[in-house]
Amino acid sequence: MTDPRQQQAARAQSDVRVPARWTTLWSRPVGWTLDHVLYRTSVTGRSNVPATGPVIFAGNHISFLDGPVMFGASPRAMHILVKKEMFSGFLGKVLQASGQLAVDRTGDRGALLAAKGVLDAGRCVGILPEGTRGNGEAAAINKGVAWLALNSGATVVPVAILGTRTGSEHRDAVPRLRRRLHVSFGGALNVSRRPGETGRVSMDRAGTEIRAALARHVQDSIQRTGQPLPDADSPQERHEAVAGTPADHPLRNVQ
Repeated sequence: MTDPRQQQAARAQSDVRVPARWTTLWSRPVGWTLDHVLYRTSVTGRSNVPATGPVIFAGNHISFLDGPVMFGASPRAMHILVKKEMFSGFLGKVLQASGQLAVDRTGDRGALLAAKGVLDAGRCVGILPEGTRGNGEAAAINKGVAWLALNSGATVVPVAILGTRTGSEHRDAVPRLRRRLHVSFGGALNVSRRPGETGRVSMDRAGTEIRAALARHVQDSIQRTGQPLPDADSPQERHEAVAGTPADHPLRNVQ
């Protein structure tokens, strides 16, 4: 008899809609304009990004602008996991038309499966796995990025994003125009299940490896650019759920 969880996962998979490839064609020039016209963004480490095959871009999170800046700096198009609350009004139409993936912060297995569908097609996904805008040091990340890496076989590229928020600026502050920003793509890594490991143990280990790589790359980027991380927001703000957090919830049903 089929496991009910497997039946549920199969139904969810059948409902997944993977964005069309054309959705990122028009938006990439927009991202470039954001990085190099509205802001002055230095980009390093592009050669660390595999030219082909599925890639998960895992960036640190200090500002609401991190996703768009990472999108514009990347040598390859990506579909970024964005909280579903952003998919309303004109902005929502833009996000949908550019192929971004809406995430329900209360738990969204469908978003993870959609991201896996993108990776299975050999494309790229962007995620801010800290799950909340803080000071961006990657002290902790959610398990969604580990689940995606283990279940898709995609290469993970840590991305350090600096300058989108500085000093004591509020986490919702809009960076002043022409500010110097820094985006650095770190060394790629691959994680996989080891013989005899349970799914949970594999995810915990993979998550630890990804977090360590991201945190190390952020610190290396700070040393290289001289751009410090911003001050952390209040504890209440740091724990508010934003894009990426739902990855912790659907993992109970998708193994």
